[in-house]
Amino acid sequence: MKEKIFFVEDDESIYFLIEAALSAGGYEKKGFVEPLAMLEALKEEKPNLIVLDLMLPNMDGFEVLEKLKSDSMYSHIPVIILSAKSSEPDIVKGLDNGASDYITKPFGVLEFISRIRANLRKVDQVNQNVLIVRDLQLNLDKHSCLLCNVPIELTVKEYQVLKLLMENAGNVITRDRLLHDVWGFEQFAETRSLDVHIKTIRDKFAKVTPDVYIETVRGIGYIIPK
Repeated sequence: MKEKIFFVEDDESIYFLIEAALSAGGYEKKGFVEPLAMLEALKEEKPNLIVLDLMLPNMDGFEVLEKLKSDSMYSHIPVIILSAKSSEPDIVKGLDNGASDYITKPFGVLEFISRIRANLRKVDQVNQNVLIVRDLQLNLDKHSCLLCNVPIELTVKEYQVLKLLMENAGNVITRDRLLHDVWGFEQFAETRSLDVHIKTIRDKFAKVTPDVYIETVRGIGYIIPK
């Protein structure tokens, strides 16, 4: 699956240059002239990386960066600033406020793509400890869960069930495997315990969003669709 990149740029010539560079790099892309449109699009889909200009209509790029990094729904998305502002204070401000990288204009296309690849590699390393499916996040280091930016309190078994389903998002996990991996062979017959835990997870999620995250595959098991 192609990695998806959002970019925000209001200069037409640079917009098309970024678009062409990302296409040549093999990335799925979506461009925005106006930052509010990009922030609205984030509610529907999450890119792997954002390229952000600073001098934008209606909202300064630094303000956009602050909004992204202060919201745990989006704070994990790396942001590369691409700007004509080349002074050291601007670069330091961008990096200190959470940008993963800072590229000054004019820029070379090959270096631009190389920087994107490097930042995506860093994300891959970090995301090994954070499972993300749509608006659901499971932090494996902190044993914490966020749904639509809302903390979800899980018991140990609920966490283990959810972790197994999220690790295999898009694939059906059989009831037998869930019982084996979470409860062990000694309680293999306790199928009702699995049903109860699935129900309690669903009930907790339903208090936050009407979206269904855990689906039942009748006679087989459960799945979290991607």
